Amino acid sequence: TTAVFILLLYSIVMKAFFLAESDYHFEYTDCDVLGSRWRVAIPNKPETCTGLPDPVKGTHCTFSCNEGEFLDMRTQECQKCVAGTYSLGTGVAFDEWDTLPIGFVSHAIQHSLNSNCISTWIPKGDYIASNTDECTSTLSYAVSLKKPGSVAFQYFYPDNHMFFEFYVQNDQCQSTDSQRRWMKISESDWDYHFVQLNSGNNVLYWRTTGFSLAANTAKPVLLKNIAISGVSYTSECFHCKPGTYSDKPGAARCVPCPANSYSNKGATACQPCEADKYSGTGSGTCLQRPPCTTTDYFYTHTPCDSSGQTQLMYKWIEPKICSESVEGAVQLPASGEMMACPPCNPGFFSNNTSTCEPCPHGFYSNGTECSECPAGMEPVVGFEYKWWNKMPSNMRSSVFSSEYRSMERSTGWEVAGDYIYTTPSNQDSDYMMLTLTVPGYSLPHSLSEENERVQLSRITFVFETKCTADCKLYFMAGQSEWSSIVESWSGSMGKQSYSYLIKSNNTVSFTWGFQRTGIFSTKNEYSSDYAKIYSVHLTNVIGGVASECRQCALAAVGSESACVPCPPGHYMLNGTGVCKSCPSNTIIRPEQAIGKQACIPCGPNTYSNEGRSACMSDCTLALHHKGEMLNYDFFPLANVTSFQSSPRFTSKGLQYFHHFNVALCGAEFKVYSDVYIKVKRDVKGDICQSTVVPSEVRGQSVVSSQPFNIGDTLIGECYHGFEISIKHTYPTGSCGFIRCKLFILRKTTQACKNGRSASIRLRCDPTVTLKNHVSLPSNCSEGTCDGCSFHFLWRSQYACPLCSERNYKEIVSACIQGIQRTTYVWQQPLRCTGGVSLPPQKISACVTLDFWLKFGVSIGTVAALLLITISCYFWKRTRKLQYKYSRLMMTAGDKECELPAADSCAIMEGEDAEDDLIYLSKKSFFTKIKSFSRERTSDGFDSVPLKSSAAQEMEMN
Repeated sequence: TTAVFILLLYSIVMKAFFLAESDYHFEYTDCDVLGSRWRVAIPNKPETCTGLPDPVKGTHCTFSCNEGEFLDMRTQECQKCVAGTYSLGTGVAFDEWDTLPIGFVSHAIQHSLNSNCISTWIPKGDYIASNTDECTSTLSYAVSLKKPGSVAFQYFYPDNHMFFEFYVQNDQCQSTDSQRRWMKISESDWDYHFVQLNSGNNVLYWRTTGFSLAANTAKPVLLKNIAISGVSYTSECFHCKPGTYSDKPGAARCVPCPANSYSNKGATACQPCEADKYSGTGSGTCLQRPPCTTTDYFYTHTPCDSSGQTQLMYKWIEPKICSESVEGAVQLPASGEMMACPPCNPGFFSNNTSTCEPCPHGFYSNGTECSECPAGMEPVVGFEYKWWNKMPSNMRSSVFSSEYRSMERSTGWEVAGDYIYTTPSNQDSDYMMLTLTVPGYSLPHSLSEENERVQLSRITFVFETKCTADCKLYFMAGQSEWSSIVESWSGSMGKQSYSYLIKSNNTVSFTWGFQRTGIFSTKNEYSSDYAKIYSVHLTNVIGGVASECRQCALAAVGSESACVPCPPGHYMLNGTGVCKSCPSNTIIRPEQAIGKQACIPCGPNTYSNEGRSACMSDCTLALHHKGEMLNYDFFPLANVTSFQSSPRFTSKGLQYFHHFNVALCGAEFKVYSDVYIKVKRDVKGDICQSTVVPSEVRGQSVVSSQPFNIGDTLIGECYHGFEISIKHTYPTGSCGFIRCKLFILRKTTQACKNGRSASIRLRCDPTVTLKNHVSLPSNCSEGTCDGCSFHFLWRSQYACPLCSERNYKEIVSACIQGIQRTTYVWQQPLRCTGGVSLPPQKISACVTLDFWLKFGVSIGTVAALLLITISCYFWKRTRKLQYKYSRLMMTAGDKECELPAADSCAIMEGEDAEDDLIYLSKKSFFTKIKSFSRERTSDGFDSVPLKSSAAQEMEMN
C-alpha cells in the first residue's frame, strides 16, 4: 500500500514538472554564422514556464524536405503528407482567398492629407482582386529565406488604365530594378510571373494605382496561386481546398474536381452531385439546377450536304446547367428545318460536297468556281467572310466571366447563315469573345516593301448591336486574345462598317468582345441583347485566298514572278503594265498606285522625298514679305522636342500631365520610344502624345502610358505676317503667326471620323532661347477641344527670319586725334536671328576741325592781302589815266581855232615825258582814299587839283 501511494505521488509530481505534447510546440532558433541551430520547445500558453523538454541540436539551416513531405519537429525527420494534404517541400503556397491569408497585409496609400483613399485588395475565393478607383493599394508579404529561392504567381492584368507593379525589398530596403517592376499587360486570360529571391528577409509588394480619364472605372488586377520557395522547411502539410483533392500520400499539389462533383476541405476524393444539382470544375458545393428558359439554348446551322441543303438546329448551351423536368421549364424547340445553303465565301469554291475548298494560288473566286487571273494581273489575297454556315477554321469563340475567368462553354458566338451572333450567357456580365487569328501578312508583288507608307493590311467588318441595358462591344487587336482595345461601342448601334489599318506583322489576333452589362450580376435579364457581325474582310494575309485580281507591272523576261512592283515614285497606267514616274513634288498613295490620280501633290512649301512616299520640309524657307525677301532656318528646332501640358487632376486628385513629342522638320519619321512606360512601346510619327503620372518609385520620377500618334503625314505649311495677334484659342481655318505646319493622321476613330490633325504655329520671339517653349490654347489646355484637332504655339528665336544687311545700321564717331571709327549695330526692335553677322568696326584716318579752321583763316588772310594789293595797283593806274585826260582837256581849251588833236593820250614823238612831269602833293594812303571819296563833284565827276612844276619847285624851296 505504501509503495502504491509512493508511485502515485511520484506520477503526480512528474506530471507537474513535465507537460503533455499538446501543451507546447517545437521551433528552431535563428541560425548562427556556422549554419547551426537548436530545437526548442515553446509553450502554447504564455504562463507555462516549467516542464518543457530540454533544447536539442537541430538540423543544419540548409536542410529541407522534398515536395510532398514535411519536417516532423519531434523526430526532426521528413515525413510524407497524408492523403488530402499537400506540401511544396521548401516553399509555401497560397491558393485560397476566402480571407486574407496570415502574413499578408493590404492597405491604401494616402497621396495627400486631403485624400480619402481606403481601397484595399479584396479576397474573392479563388483569387484576390485589386482596387478599381484612383487610389493606390498595396498587398505585401514578408518572408525569411534560409537559402536563395523564388516567388511565382499568376496574374490577370487587362487594363492599361491601371498601373500595376511588383517589387521586392531586401534587408537593406533595396528594391528590384525599377524598369522590370512594371508588369506587362496580360496576353492571355492569366499570365505567369517568376522572380528569383535572395536569402534573408524579403518583403514582396504588389501595388496598383487606378488612372482613368473616362467615366468608366479601370478593371481590377487579379492574383492567384502565389508560391514562394526557399524556406528551409515546412513543419506541416496544407489541406486541399474545397473543390480539390489528393488521393495518395506525398502529394505536391491537389487536383480539381471535375464538373458536377464537389469536395470539402482536405478531401481524398470528389463526391458526385445529385441529379437535380450541378457544379463547375473545381467547385466545393453543388447548386440547384434552375428551370430551362429560352436563354439556355441557341440556334445554328449544320454543314451543307451534297444537295446544298442545311438544317436549322437548336442546341442547349454547354455545359447544360438547367433542368427540363422542373415545373415551368421550356423544352428545346424541334430541329431539322431544311434551308438552302448560302454560297461559299469569296476565294472558296464548292467541290460538289458539303464543304467549301480554297482556290489554288493564282486563282480567284466569288464563291462559286475558281478562275485563273489573266496575264498581267495578280490575285488580291486575303480572307473575306460574309456567309456564316460554318465557323471558319481560324476563328474561335469563348466566354469569360465578368472577372475574366475562362468558362467551360465555348459557344459565345454562333453562326447563323447571314451573320454570326452572340448567344445567351449564363450571366449578363459575362464577356462573349470571338477571336480571329492569322499567321501574318505579305505584300503582293505589285507593292514595294521599301515604301514605309504602304498599307501592310487592313481589316474591315460590318456589325450591329441591339441592347436594352448598358451593353458594350469591344474590338481588340494585337498578338493575343487580350490585346489593346482599338475601339468600343456602347448601346444599340445600327448596321455600320469599321476599318482598321494594320502596320505591323505583330498584329495577328483580332478579338470582338460583347458584354451585356458592366454591373456584376448572376442573373440573365438581358439575354435578348445581342451583337451581330455580318462580314469580315482582311487583306494581304499569308495563306489567304483571292476574291479578285488586279493589274500589276510586268516583270522582265526570265523573272520568277510575272508581276513586279513599279519603281519608287512611279505609278502604273490604267489597263497596262507600264510604270510611269510621278511629277516632282508629288507622292504615291499608300495603296496600289494605278492611274495618274495616284500621284498626290505635296502641300505648300513642302517637297517629296526621293521615293515619293512622303512630303518633307528641309527646315528652310524663303518668303516675300512687304516687298522684302525673308529667309528662315528652322534646323535648330529639327530634333525631337518634348514638352508637356500644365498639371491636370482626376476626380480623386491624382495628378497627371499630357506629354508631347514633336518632330518639326527634317527627317521623314521619328520613333518616339515611351521611355517612362511600364511596358515599352514604340510610337512612330511626327507628333505623339502620352499620359504622364508622377511616380513614387526610387530613381524614377514619372510613369508614362497610353501613347498614341497624333500626326504622321505632313500636308503643308502656310505663312502669314507679323501683325497677327495671339488669340485665346487658335482658329482652325487659318494658320496665323509666322509659320504653320499642318500634320494629319488618317487613322479614324469613333470620335474622329476624318482622323486626327495637328497644326504647329511658330512665332518669332527673340527673347526666347529655349527650344521647347510650346504653349497650348488657354481654352483647350490639353491641346485639343474635340480630341481630333490639336493646336500648338511655338515661340522661339529660331522662328525669326535670318538677319541680313537691312537689319543693321552704321554709326560714325567723331574724328579724335586724326582717327575716326565706324561701328555697326542692330536695328531695334530686332526681329531676326542668325544669318549675317555684324561687320567689324572700321578705323580710318581723318582731319580735325581745328586744322580746317586754321587753314581757313590762313587762306582768308592771304586772300585779303592779295585783294588789297590788286586794288592798289588798279587804283594807281586809274589816277594816271585821269591826269592825262585832264591835261588833254586843258590843252584843247587854249587852241579853240585849231583842229582837235588826236584822241590819244600817248606821248607824241619828240616829246619829253620828263618835261611835263607834274608832282602831286604827298599824302598818306588813307588820306588819299578820303580825298578821293570827298572830291567827287555834284555832277558825278572827280575833281583833281593839279600843280605845275614851278609851283612844285617853289614848294620844295
